[in-house]
Amino acid sequence: MDQLASADPLVATPLRDRDAIAQRFKWSLTDIFPDWRAWQAAYETLNTKIASYAALQGTLAQGPERLLTALKLSDDIGQLTYKVWYFASLWYDQDQRDNQINARRQEVQILFAKENQASAWFNPELLQIPLATIQAWMAAHPALGVYRFALEDLYRQQEHVLDDKGEHLLSLSSRFSSTPNDAYSALSTADITYPTVRLSTGDATLTYGQYRAILATNRNQADRATAFREFHKLYGSSVNTYASLYNAVLQRDLFFAESRGYKTTLEAALHGNNIPTAVVENLIETTKAGTDPLRRYHRLRKRVLGVDTYHAYDTTIALVGFDRRYQYEDVLDWLTASVAPLGAEYQNQMRQALAGGWIDVYENPGKRSGAYSAPVYGVHPYMLLNYNDTLDAVFTLAHEMGHSMHTLLSHDHQPFVYAGYTIFVAEVPSTLSEALFLEYMLAHASDQRERVVLLQHAIDGIASTFYTQVMFADFELQAHRLAEEGRPVTADGLGEIYFNLLKAYHGDALDNDELARLTWARIPHFFSTPYYVYQYATCFASSAQIMKQISGASAGERPAAVDRYLTLLKSGGSDHPMALLLRAGVDLGRPEPVRAVVEQMETLVSRLEQEINAL
Repeated sequence: MDQLASADPLVATPLRDRDAIAQRFKWSLTDIFPDWRAWQAAYETLNTKIASYAALQGTLAQGPERLLTALKLSDDIGQLTYKVWYFASLWYDQDQRDNQINARRQEVQILFAKENQASAWFNPELLQIPLATIQAWMAAHPALGVYRFALEDLYRQQEHVLDDKGEHLLSLSSRFSSTPNDAYSALSTADITYPTVRLSTGDATLTYGQYRAILATNRNQADRATAFREFHKLYGSSVNTYASLYNAVLQRDLFFAESRGYKTTLEAALHGNNIPTAVVENLIETTKAGTDPLRRYHRLRKRVLGVDTYHAYDTTIALVGFDRRYQYEDVLDWLTASVAPLGAEYQNQMRQALAGGWIDVYENPGKRSGAYSAPVYGVHPYMLLNYNDTLDAVFTLAHEMGHSMHTLLSHDHQPFVYAGYTIFVAEVPSTLSEALFLEYMLAHASDQRERVVLLQHAIDGIASTFYTQVMFADFELQAHRLAEEGRPVTADGLGEIYFNLLKAYHGDALDNDELARLTWARIPHFFSTPYYVYQYATCFASSAQIMKQISGASAGERPAAVDRYLTLLKSGGSDHPMALLLRAGVDLGRPEPVRAVVEQMETLVSRLEQEINAL
C-alpha cells in the first residue's frame, strides 16, 4: 500500500523582508507603548517602584493597611513589568539581529534581578505573623480579602520552609542545582560533533533538526534507519557520562526533598501546585492499561507503509502525500467557525483577536523561530507565528489561539494577582482548540487524502503529547525511586528501564532496536525540568474529557458543560489547578480523564482505518 505516499513535496514559502509584509499580518506593539520614549519613562517608573517596595521591609506587622500597601505595590510593579518586558522582548523577536533592541531587553532582565532582591524579604516577614492574625485582617478589610488564596497558599507551604540558617544553607547549595543540566547542555550541544551520513538522497549533516526532518520526510526506510543508528551513536559514545549527570539530577532532587521534609521527590515536585502524588501514579497506571489503540495505530502504519519490520524511526513518516496549501486568511474564518460550540461571545472575542494587530504571522529574516502566545497584562495577548501555509502551521495557529483566549478571559475576569495560570491547566485550552478545529476540518474536507492527513496529525498528537509524555514521566518516576531507595544509577540500569517501557507501551507493534536503550540520554527535559512532562499528559487528558462533555452531551446538557469550561478559562490562577479542573468536570484523581484520551484515540484510529481502506 506504499503507493498512497506518492505526492509532490510542498515548495518552501519564500522568505520576505519585514517591510515587504503587509501591516495586517504584523502585530502592533504601539498598543503597549506609543514609542521607545514612553517605554523608557515606564522603565524608570518601574525602577522607582521597585525601590519603594524594598523600603517597605519591616512594616508588615504594623497592621493590615501596611500589608495591603505592599500587596498593591507588588501588583503595580507586576503589571508594569509585563508591559516593559514584552515591549522590548516582542520588538527583539521581530528581528533578533538588532543589538540595540537586545540591549534594551537585557536592561529589563537586569531590572528583574533587582526586583527579585528587593522583594525577597516579603515571604519570610509575612510568615512571622500568625495565620489567624492575617485571616482576621482579611475578614475586617474586604480589599485585603482579595488576596486570601494567595496569602493562605503561602502559609500552606510553610511546613516545608526551614529556619533562617536552613534556608540560607539551601540558598547556597542552590547555586549548584543547575550544574548537571549545564553540563548536559554542553555535552549534548556545545561539544557535540554532528556526523555526516550518506543517504540515498546524498550526504546529510545529522543535527537534531536534520535528524527529525529525515524521520518525518524521507520515504526510504534504510535512510531512516541509518539516521537513527548514527544519531543514537552520538549518545552511546558518552552514555556513562550522561548517566553520571542524570544521577546528579536525581541526587540533587532527593537532597532538596529530604531537606524540606518531603516523603518523596515526587511529593516535593507536586506540592507547590497542591497536586496529590496519586495523580501522576494514576496517570501512569491508567495509560499503561490503555495502550491498545496506540498499538493498533502502529500496526496500521506498518501495513500502509508496506514494511517488513516497523521501528521507532518509522513512526513519524506521513502515510499519504497531500500537497494542499492553507492560506492564512482562509484559515481565520475556519478557526472562528470551529469554536461555535463554545458560544457566540467566545467567537466574537476570537474574531477580535484575529482581526489584526495582535498576531505576527509570517517569517522574516532575523525573526525568532517557533510560535508562542505572550500574555501582556493590561493590553491584550500577542501571538508570534512563522506561518508557512502547511497543515502544521494551521494547527499551530489553533493551538496558540487557545492560549490567547485563555489569557484574554483570565485577564478580563481576574485581578492581577490571579491573572496568570499554571502549566497544569495552560495546555487544556490549546489542545481543546486543536480538537475543535480538527472536527471542523474533518467535517468540511472533501478529499480523502486530506482526511487521512488530518487524522494522522491528530493521532500523532495524542501519541507524542500524551502517550510518550506519560512514558517519560514513568521513566522519571522509576529513576528517582532508584535514588530514593539507595540503589545504583548506571547507564545499563537506565537503559533497561527505558527499553522495558518501550515494550510496555508499544508491545509487539514496534520492533525495538538495541540502540533505543540510549534514547533517555537525549531527552533534555529529564535533565532540565524533572517531573514536568507529565503535565502535558494531564492537560491532554483534561481537554479530552471536556471535549467529550461538550461534543458528546445532549443538547440540554451542553450549555452547562460549555459554561464550566469557560469558567475554567476565566478563573486564571485563583485556586489550585486541581480544584479549578474539578469545577470544570475533570477529576484527575480518577481514571476517567485518561480513559477519555484512550477512547478518543480509539475513535480516531478507527476513522483513519476507514479512510485508508477507502483509498
